[in-house]
Amino acid sequence: MKKIKYISWAIAALMFAGTAVSCVGDLDVTPIDENTVPPEEVLDTPAAFTQLLAKCYQGLACSSSYGQDGDADIEGIDGGFGQYMRALFNLEELSTDVTTCCWNDGNLYDIHHMTWNAANEFVSSMYYRIFFQIGLCNEFIRRSNDTKIDGYTNKAAYIAEARALRLLSYYHAIDLFGNVPFTTEEMSVGSTAPKQISRGDLFDWMVTEAEALINGNDLAAAGKNEYGRCDKGMVQMILAKLYLNAEIWKGSAMYDKAATLCEQIISEYKLHTTSSGVYSAWQELFCADNHLWTANTTYNGDEIIFAVEQDGIQIRSYGATNFVVFACTGGVMDAGSIGISSGWGGLSLTGAFTSKFEDGDLRATFFKSADYEQYIDAIRRESDSWSNGWKSMKFLNKNHDGSAAQDMTFVDTDWPVFRVADAYLMYAECAARGAADKTKGQNYLNAVRARAGVGNLDLTLDNIIDERGRELYMEGHRRQDLVRFGMFTTDKYLWEFKGGVQAGKAVDSHFNLYPITSGDLNANGNLTQNPGY
Repeated sequence: MKKIKYISWAIAALMFAGTAVSCVGDLDVTPIDENTVPPEEVLDTPAAFTQLLAKCYQGLACSSSYGQDGDADIEGIDGGFGQYMRALFNLEELSTDVTTCCWNDGNLYDIHHMTWNAANEFVSSMYYRIFFQIGLCNEFIRRSNDTKIDGYTNKAAYIAEARALRLLSYYHAIDLFGNVPFTTEEMSVGSTAPKQISRGDLFDWMVTEAEALINGNDLAAAGKNEYGRCDKGMVQMILAKLYLNAEIWKGSAMYDKAATLCEQIISEYKLHTTSSGVYSAWQELFCADNHLWTANTTYNGDEIIFAVEQDGIQIRSYGATNFVVFACTGGVMDAGSIGISSGWGGLSLTGAFTSKFEDGDLRATFFKSADYEQYIDAIRRESDSWSNGWKSMKFLNKNHDGSAAQDMTFVDTDWPVFRVADAYLMYAECAARGAADKTKGQNYLNAVRARAGVGNLDLTLDNIIDERGRELYMEGHRRQDLVRFGMFTTDKYLWEFKGGVQAGKAVDSHFNLYPITSGDLNANGNLTQNPGY
């Protein structure tokens, strides 16, 4: 069984060591790590709680506190592909029409083929990462609530941020796994095996938790916290996503509630529409200095609501955007123009996806040459030729003005978890479903497309799902969207090697959820496997 060290050791967190640090202003400290010192011997100053909160954020960005090659937080899972955002990419993007990978790593092909099972290590990576984060945040909240130390003036705000981070991981849990083990700060780590919560009950708990954070006074207002840290805008996006997917996750449509929240978010953020450098305004959101396009800067647009930070010097990992940039680059591509030393190759876009882009769409940042076929005609297990599929150049390790980033071996590019463009398209979808104002929905759809340099589209569900793909690809939303539109497992939409055959085929509907990983199922008698596995 794979072991989550925080869970298996009851946090133990806490040695002041490590090379990776947070870069979020007040949290620009060495994160507390989970080693051998009991927490009660370390959490005796306000600074120690700052360090532990930094670890809660760092868990999204790195696999451990010891740099890219350090001892990973989760035993038995490679620190590269087991990194949180990379694991999320595999399950949300690699399983879809967006991308495939030619690497012969373990059971990786099963993800794009949609033939995974409960023992798949890439499914396990995401599962354990999610519950590592939840356990870490629970411990932070519990220890903060219990402490009596003087001078911990940020206590309420820090607890609110940890609750928001926990909510983010439960958002990924409800989306990917459905009925999951459930714990809060009221259950100390290691005290008893967690009980399973139904997807519907988890939905209700998350809505209550999100509303409490939004309506309370402890979490920073939307766009008012430091870049890379949680605020009410980030929680509003999670709640809007809950309502948008309520028909699947809860069994009752709540598109009207999603639309209301999206309007609130749109009033607090704005699209980044004016290019300030050598790239389009849209691509600037995925450059090495994309932290500029947030509410806390003076640049045009505050589009990025919440991001997972990367830093070529201080926050290094083989996951997150570092993985996306390097894995999309290889073969005859000029790695230097992308801002990296050399590419890993492997990730390719499917022809079914790239064919959705019309001429002039600024988001079609594809590398094309005679060496790369648009449509994937074979899965090559033993080849150094990545000739199948066009390559993505969406994420770059170049600053928006074309200048070099800090380092060419690890990227500075942050992962935009939530952007206001998503809220625009969410509202448009709700309008197309008859749950919001159609004129507003049309205007929001038009605004997103105008930035991309293309003309208006009719407000239809078919157009919305394609537009969401074009706008948000490789950001961790595609599988969720295809499930919501009834297109993920059915023959309503096929792409290369869906179901393991070149032309694509429908698969059983149980693949709309990932399985509870076999290691946790065997270790915890309170858990029941998802149907079909």
